[in-house]
Amino acid sequence: MNTRMSRTVRFRRSRALAAAVLTAGLLGATTVTGLGVADAAPAPPSTPFTTPNTDSCPNKTAPPPPIDTSEVPAPGSTTPSPLPVPSDPIGGDKLGRCGVVVPAGAPPLPADISATAWLVADLDTGKVLAAKDPHGRYRPASTIKTLLAAVALPALDPNQVVIGTQDDANADGTRVGIGPGGRYTNDQLFHALLMCSGNDAAHAIATQLGGDEATVAKMNAMAKQLRAMDTRAATPSGLDGPGMSTSAYDLATIFRHDMQNPTFASIIHTEQYDFPGYPANPTIPDDKDHSGFPIANDNHLLYDYDGDLGGKTGYTDDARQTFVTAAERGGHRLVVTLLKADVLPIRPPEQAARLLDYAFALPAGATIGSLPDRTTGEDSNTNVALASPPAHDTPTAAAQTTTHGNSNLRTIGIIGALGLAIALGLFGWSRMGRSRR
Repeated sequence: MNTRMSRTVRFRRSRALAAAVLTAGLLGATTVTGLGVADAAPAPPSTPFTTPNTDSCPNKTAPPPPIDTSEVPAPGSTTPSPLPVPSDPIGGDKLGRCGVVVPAGAPPLPADISATAWLVADLDTGKVLAAKDPHGRYRPASTIKTLLAAVALPALDPNQVVIGTQDDANADGTRVGIGPGGRYTNDQLFHALLMCSGNDAAHAIATQLGGDEATVAKMNAMAKQLRAMDTRAATPSGLDGPGMSTSAYDLATIFRHDMQNPTFASIIHTEQYDFPGYPANPTIPDDKDHSGFPIANDNHLLYDYDGDLGGKTGYTDDARQTFVTAAERGGHRLVVTLLKADVLPIRPPEQAARLLDYAFALPAGATIGSLPDRTTGEDSNTNVALASPPAHDTPTAAAQTTTHGNSNLRTIGIIGALGLAIALGLFGWSRMGRSRR
C-alpha cells in the first residue's frame, strides 16, 4: 500500500512537472515569436489616451515649447523669429483651419490616431483629401532628411567616392556605422540616410555641400522654392535646433517633390542593402578591419502594408514620433504625414495605415485643398510625373524574400528548440522516476 502511494505521488509530481514545463515552453514560444493572443489585439493602455486638441491653433506660429535644451542657441547666437504666417493659407482656405478638416459628407475618421497633426493627399493630382492642423508648426525630426535629399540628390554624383572621417563617425544621434577611412559612394550614403536615418551619412553629405551651415541654407531655400512656408531646417539631420519647424502640409509637399526623382523613389522602396565596412584604425591597438553589413529600412509599412511605396521615420524627445509614407492602390497614389505622434494607443505606422485606408475609400473628387504645383509654385490639382519604385521582381524583392525567409526560419528554429527542450525535460523526468522505483 505504501509502495503504491509512493508511486502515485511520484506519478502525480511527474505529471505536474511535465505540465509546468509544457506551459512554460508554450509561453516562451508565444513571447519570443510574437504568436498568440497578444498578436491579435494589443493590450489597452493603462490610462485612456486623448488625441491632442488643436482647434484653438496652439501651434499656428511655432512648435510647442521644447522639453530639453536642444534648441538653446550657441553662444553669440539668438533663436530666430518664427516664420511669417501667410495671409492666405497655402493650398486653400480650408487648410487654414487648425482642427480636423474632411470633405463634406465624409465618414467618421478612424479611431486611435494620436498624431497632433496629419495630412493625406493624392501624390499625382496634389489634392488634399483630409487633414488635422495641416499648417500647424511642429518639429520634423529625421523626416527633414527628405528636404536634404531634395537638395543633395541632384547636386552630388552618386558614383563619387567619399572617404569617411572621424567627424562623420562622431555624429550625434542615430548612425549607420560610417568609419574613418571607409570608402563610400554617394549612392551608399543616400541609402544610409533614407533607409536607416544615419546622421553620420547626413554629415558626410552635408560636408560635400559646403558644411552644415551652408547645407541648412540650401535646404531652407529649397523649402521656399517648393512653397513649404512652415518649414525651416536648423540641422541637416533633423536633430532639434533653434527655429526648426515644418507642418503636415509642408512634409507632404516635400515628399511629393522627392517622389519625382527616380533615385529617391528607388531608395525609399529598398528593404535591405549591403553597406561597406572600413579599415582598422591604426591609433587603436589590435583594431581589425571592419567588414560590411546589411542595413534594413526603418519604415515598417514597407513590409506590412500592401502597396506601400516607401517613406521616412523620425523621432526626437521634442518632436516625438514623426512619419511620412506613400502607398498605391487601384491606380491611386497617396501620401500621409504624421507630426508629434505617440506610440499610444497604436504605433504611428499603424495610424498612417488607418488614415491611408480611410483616404483610399473616399469618393472620387473628395478634396479640401491642394498641394503646390512644383513648377509654377501655385496651388494646383494637376498631375505631376512621379517616379515609380522598383517592381517586386527586382533585387529589392529578393532582399524581401531573404529577410522574411530568415525571419520565418528563426521562428521555426525557436519553436523547434523549445520543443526539443520540453521533450528532453520529459524524458529526464521519466528516467528519474524509473531510477527511484
